[in-house]
Amino acid sequence: MLIHHHYRRALCKGSLTTEQPIFSTRAHVFQIDPNTKKNWVPTSKHAVTVSYFYDSTRNVYRIISLDGSKAIINSTITPNMTFTKTSQKFGQWADSRANTVYGLGFSSEHHLSKFAEKFQEFKEAARLAKEKSQEKMELTSTPSQESAGGDLQSPLTPESINGTDDERTPDVTQNSEPRAEPTQNALPFPHSSAISKHWEAELATLKGNNAKLTAALLESTANVKQWKQQLAAYQEEAERLHKRVTELECVSSQANAVHSHKTELNQTVQELEETLKVKEEEIERLKQEIDNARELQEQRDSLTQKLQEVEIRNKDLEGQLSDLEQRLEKSQNEQEAFRSNLKTLLEILDGKIFELTELRDNLAKLLECS
Repeated sequence: MLIHHHYRRALCKGSLTTEQPIFSTRAHVFQIDPNTKKNWVPTSKHAVTVSYFYDSTRNVYRIISLDGSKAIINSTITPNMTFTKTSQKFGQWADSRANTVYGLGFSSEHHLSKFAEKFQEFKEAARLAKEKSQEKMELTSTPSQESAGGDLQSPLTPESINGTDDERTPDVTQNSEPRAEPTQNALPFPHSSAISKHWEAELATLKGNNAKLTAALLESTANVKQWKQQLAAYQEEAERLHKRVTELECVSSQANAVHSHKTELNQTVQELEETLKVKEEEIERLKQEIDNARELQEQRDSLTQKLQEVEIRNKDLEGQLSDLEQRLEKSQNEQEAFRSNLKTLLEILDGKIFELTELRDNLAKLLECS
C-alpha cells in the first residue's frame, strides 16, 4: 500500500504543505462492512496511532492513521460530521467523502472522551474556517464587481477550471470567473494613460489569479493521480478480500462440521465435568469416612489397651480368687474339724454334766438321809 499523499508530504522535508499533527492517541481501527452496512471490519491487527492533522495552507483538519505503510484512516473533518460514542470505549463517525463509517476502540473511557472533545473542537474550528473562507471570497469578489460597474464596462469571459480535490472548492469558486483581458475593440473610450494603467493593473491581477488557479489545478491533478493509485490499490485489496471470502465460503461446510464437533465436545466436557463433580463429592465422602475410621481405630486401640489391662487385672483377681478358695476350703476343713471337736467336747460335757447331776442327786440324797 502507498503512504497517504498528504501524510507523506507532512513527513518529508521541504514539503509545500504545512500539515502537522496536533493531537495523537492509540486505538483499534474499524470500518463498516460495505456490503452489509451493519458489521464492523477491523482494519488494524493491533492498536495504532490515530492523529489529528492541521493543514494551514488549506485550512483543513484531518484524521489520519497508518498501519505500517498502509493508510487506514484519511478523513477530512467537516462541520456536518458527528462523532458518536456507542459504548464506554467505542466511538464512530461517518465520512460521506470516503463513503464509509470509521470506528475506534480505545483502551479506556478517558481516551475516548478526549478524542471526542478534540473532534468537537476541530469540527467547530473547521466551521469557523469555512465561514471565514466564504467571507474572504465575498470580499474578494466585491471590488471586481464594483470596478466592472463603474466608469468602464468591459466584457467578461468566464473561465472554468475543474479541480478534483474537494478541499480546493472554495478557492476555485472564488476565482472561477475572472475578468478577461481587455482588447482594443472592447474599449468604448479613447486610449488614455489612466485607462491603460487601470487595465494593466487589472491584467496583472488576472495573471496572478490565473497563476494561482494553475497551481491549484496542477496540485489537484497530482491529487487525482494519487487517488487513482490508491483506488487501484484498494481494488486489488478488494479482489484479494473477495478471493479470501470465496475460500472461506468453500471451507464453511468444514466450519459447520467443526462447529457440530465442537458442540459434541462441549457436551462431552459438560458430562465429564458433572462426573468429575460427582467423583469429587464421593472423594469428600470417602475422606470423611476415612477420618471417622481413623477415629474408630484410635478408639479401638484405646479399648484394646484397656482390655489388655483388664485381662491382666482379671488374671490377678483369678489368682487371688483361687487363693481365697483354697483358704476358704482350708478354713471350712478347719471349721469341720472344730465342729467335730466341739461336738465331741459337747458330748463329753454332756456326760460330765450327767455325772455331776447324778453326783448332786446322790449328795442330796445323802444330805437328806443324814
